[in-house]
Amino acid sequence: MVGERARALVAQAGASLDRVAAVGVSVPGAVDGERGVVLQPPNLPGWDGAPVRALLGEALGRPIAIENDANAAALAEWRFGAGRGTQDLVFLTMSTGVGGGLVLGGRLHRGVLSAAGEVGHLPVEWDGEPCACGRRGCLEAYVGGAAWAKRLARETPAASAVARLAGGAAHAHPEHVIAAAREGDAFARAEMTRFNHYLVRGLVALVFTLAPERFVLGTIAAAAGEELCFVPVRARVRERIWPFLRDRVEIVPAELGEHLACHAGIGVALHRDRAGDT
Repeated sequence: MVGERARALVAQAGASLDRVAAVGVSVPGAVDGERGVVLQPPNLPGWDGAPVRALLGEALGRPIAIENDANAAALAEWRFGAGRGTQDLVFLTMSTGVGGGLVLGGRLHRGVLSAAGEVGHLPVEWDGEPCACGRRGCLEAYVGGAAWAKRLARETPAASAVARLAGGAAHAHPEHVIAAAREGDAFARAEMTRFNHYLVRGLVALVFTLAPERFVLGTIAAAAGEELCFVPVRARVRERIWPFLRDRVEIVPAELGEHLACHAGIGVALHRDRAGDT
């Protein structure tokens, strides 16, 4: 079935497999890059252990490269977006959860079982808020979209601009906080300050661990923009790292936006030779 759908997509795009050198696959979950299989994807029931590389390789007769979606996004931003020109890059996305991808020395860094880059599970509060991963105090529990929405449902004042824009506090999401903060709403501004505070904790830990040339921040941070997120985050990170690093580590918004998905697959395919995919 996977092969049939893949061939149908190629035909739908009006493309010819004769012109395809390789195929890149971005998977929303952990993958075993060496074997090309999916590992317990939280949003793909029944896909645990699915041999995606083998299935697509057999169906399409082309080299297949597979990465989790955060790694694929990191490759896309590094090659086509806000990470162009760097050798050492950290990409963070903060949508439902918090994903990360590491490009170090011009190569995607995977770690054991491709588990490197799980920035969302850096501890930023010992015994803090519960995280979807089963642990507590993870960065994702404070700046991930799903965790923030749960907090907003509990904490949003009925009289706030956030509740008004959301059609009720129970429906509040980060995008409503961002819009309300731009209106000057006090609750929304305080929520953005809290978001930035925990984001800075994660970034500072990564500076001292990896010393990347550039952080590329997507989704919530990119939507919040310079005034609400990047200006205060840059300032607070600079205060907490060594002086000689302050002008060498950049923090910028992602650039690809709605075009990220297609660039992610291309980035994975182009990187396959460095990754050792077949």
